[in-house]
Amino acid sequence: MPRAWWLRLTGMVLAAICAGCSSAVRTDSHPPVADGAYDSEFPTTPVSADLQQIAESVRMVTAIAYYRSLTFSAEARVTEADFRNGFVTERVQKVVFMTRTSSGTAVTILARENRIALLTCDHVVRFPDTVYTHYIDQDRHKTPYLSMASIMEREEVYVAGIPGGRHLDILAADPVEDLAVLGKRYEGDMPPGVPVFQYPYGHATELKWGSFVYIFGYPSGYRMVTKAIVSSPNRNRKGGFLLDAGFKRGYSGGAVLAIRDGAPHFELVGLIRLAKGPTEVYLTPIREGEQIDFDPTMPYRGDVFVDRRSDYDYGVAEAVPAESIVEFLARHKDELHAEGYDISVNVHPAQ
Repeated sequence: MPRAWWLRLTGMVLAAICAGCSSAVRTDSHPPVADGAYDSEFPTTPVSADLQQIAESVRMVTAIAYYRSLTFSAEARVTEADFRNGFVTERVQKVVFMTRTSSGTAVTILARENRIALLTCDHVVRFPDTVYTHYIDQDRHKTPYLSMASIMEREEVYVAGIPGGRHLDILAADPVEDLAVLGKRYEGDMPPGVPVFQYPYGHATELKWGSFVYIFGYPSGYRMVTKAIVSSPNRNRKGGFLLDAGFKRGYSGGAVLAIRDGAPHFELVGLIRLAKGPTEVYLTPIREGEQIDFDPTMPYRGDVFVDRRSDYDYGVAEAVPAESIVEFLARHKDELHAEGYDISVNVHPAQ
C-alpha cells in the first residue's frame, strides 16, 4: 500500500507540472491587434510564401558609364572654363578611356504586352556627364587647373532575370527625390512569367518608432530579404524615415514593406537609399575603372594615385517614402503613358 500511494502522488505532481507548462505556452502567443496601424512585432503567422512572391518581383540593376578622358599637364594650366569653351584641343596630353559602374535594386511595377517597367533610385543609374579632376598644390589645396576631364559618351543599364534584360531606358527620373523608372519595349509580345509587385503602396507618414519592416535587395549581388525597425519617422513632410538593418552596397532601390494588422497585409512604404558615412582618402595604383596586372609577391613600383571613397554607415539607412514615390509616378504619368507604359498605382486608404 505505501508504494501504491507514493506512485499515485508522483503521478499527480507530474500531471500538475505538465498542465502548468501547457498553460504557459498557450498564454505567450499574442495575435496582432486589428487597430489599422502598422505592426511593430514579428509576424505570428507564416509569411515565407508571401516573401518569396515579393522577392521574385525584385531585380538587380547594373549601370555602366563609358567615359573619354582628356589629360593635361600642369604647365598647360587648363581650367574648367577653358574646357567648356573648347579651348583645350592643343593642350591635350593624351586620351584615355574609363568606365564607372554602379549596382543596386529595382522593383518590377509593370509587365504587360510588350512593356516592362521597374522602379529604382536615381543615383543607382545616374552618372555625371562630365567629371573634372584638379591638380593639388603643395599645401594639398585644389588648384583651378585640370589634370583630367572625363566626358561620358554612353551609358548602359542592365537588369538581371528578365527576358532580354540588357539596355533598359531611363523613362523618368528625379535626382532630388532620388527616384527613377526604367523601361524596356519588346518587338513582339513579352515572354510570360515576369513577376510584378502586387501589394499596395502604403503611407510612410503612418509609421512610428519601432514599426517592423521587411527589406528586399541585392547586397553584393545576392538577392536577400532582411528585417529592420523604423527610427526617426516623419523626418520630413513626406514621411522620410531611418532603418537600422546591416546594409551593404546593392540595397539602394530595394523595397521596404510594412505589415498592417498582421500578415499577409504587406504595403510598400518606401525604397532604400543608403546613408553615406565618412569619405576616406587612399592611395591606389589605378584610377577608378582601370585594370592592372601585378605580382602580389613583388614590390609595386608603378604610378600611385590618390583617390577617395565614400563609405556607408553600417546599420543606418534612409528611405525614400511611399508618398514621394506615388507623387513621382503621378507627376510622370502622362509622359510614361505617351511611351506606352500605363502604370497603375494602388494606394491603401490612409488611416
